[in-house]
Amino acid sequence: MAHVVILGAGIGGVAAAIEVRDELSKKQHQVTVISDIPNFQFTPSNPWLAVNWRKPEELKVPLAPVFKKKGIGFTDAGAKRVHPAENRVELNNGESISYDYLVIATGPKLAFQEIPGLGPHGGHTHSICTLQHAEIASKAWDDFCKDPGPIVIGAAPAVSCFGPAYEFAMIVATDLRRRGIRHKVPMTFVTSEPYIGHLGLGGVGDTKGLLESAFRDRDIKWITNAKTTAIEPGVVKCDELNEDGSVKKSHEVPFKYAMMMPAFTGIDALMGIEGLVNPRGFVIIDKNQRNPTYKNIFSVGVCVAIPPAEPTPVATGMPKTGYMIESMVTAAAHNIAAVIAGKEPKEEGTWNAVCLADFGDKGVAFVAQPQIPPRNVNWSSQGRWVHWAKVAYEKYFLRKVRLGQSEPVYERYIMKLLGVERLRRVL
Repeated sequence: MAHVVILGAGIGGVAAAIEVRDELSKKQHQVTVISDIPNFQFTPSNPWLAVNWRKPEELKVPLAPVFKKKGIGFTDAGAKRVHPAENRVELNNGESISYDYLVIATGPKLAFQEIPGLGPHGGHTHSICTLQHAEIASKAWDDFCKDPGPIVIGAAPAVSCFGPAYEFAMIVATDLRRRGIRHKVPMTFVTSEPYIGHLGLGGVGDTKGLLESAFRDRDIKWITNAKTTAIEPGVVKCDELNEDGSVKKSHEVPFKYAMMMPAFTGIDALMGIEGLVNPRGFVIIDKNQRNPTYKNIFSVGVCVAIPPAEPTPVATGMPKTGYMIESMVTAAAHNIAAVIAGKEPKEEGTWNAVCLADFGDKGVAFVAQPQIPPRNVNWSSQGRWVHWAKVAYEKYFLRKVRLGQSEPVYERYIMKLLGVERLRRVL
């Protein structure tokens, strides 16, 4: 009997648990999930939560009943340390869980400490990276709207997840207009990207033109190639760099409300494990989602190590989007089943990016196949349909989690009609 342990219960972890369970015999093999919270939380809806368009309970699914129904073990004690040489995960409650195969799907640690004054705990900016942070931001939002002033939204150096910052800026502008106070709120977008719409991907289709136009329509100014150096009360300090890395201009951007995406690192339970993670704590994987040193460890999602798409004056990371994560999960689940059966892993995820960025009234959608250039498909579009598609996706994904499903047959069929598949055809 093989014991497969899934570390993490976000989009990647829940999907991995369900797919691994579906691939393996329940009588012969055991699957256990380790999380540090009892609920699944739908992170893509956090920008809505931060302006009170959603309530926290609408975005949560209790995991114990879902996993029990699927025959999956579950603990929310959280991981203190992974011991790969011992095939063991040490938990925060002092216990340990041994494994034959480990899937690391933890997501990241938020590196607020890399910039003085960044973050909601002891800093001066808000975050929408977790449901708890978005809930804090939502309470401050109501107070801000009673006495509005300048807003700064953006992304710090080494950020790899730019989409939520764009979404939040647009949603904030939409909400302010609905309240009739947009004219009282100067808005500035401060980003480490070399241009608006870069997204850490070198752009997708005409995301540069689409997003610049959207900012102009909403009277949002921007600073690109911004190396944020400090956040002081009411002021974002950043250096705008030239292409050669020299300082073009130093800025002090005033704010009364600010949300800045932080850079990511690996979680503490993984940091410094030689052969497993890189210097920032991200898990090293091969094309089959497998760690080259510890071959019984696989990894999926934001916690995997992927190099930047291209050099940029200010460091930017490579985003790992929802569908890209799901393609990693499917490859990992199939490969674990193959190894258990005594075969070599051969499946490779397509790593396609399929993204819906909501602006509160309309939005931008893009497809990059694969996510890392050069691409077979490089497409972007905009319209009111994107907003409703994002709302539908939220409802659909939460329902999938409640039902313990990963990729229903009709989803697979529809995505295939669009030319989007999770696994690469290996010749």
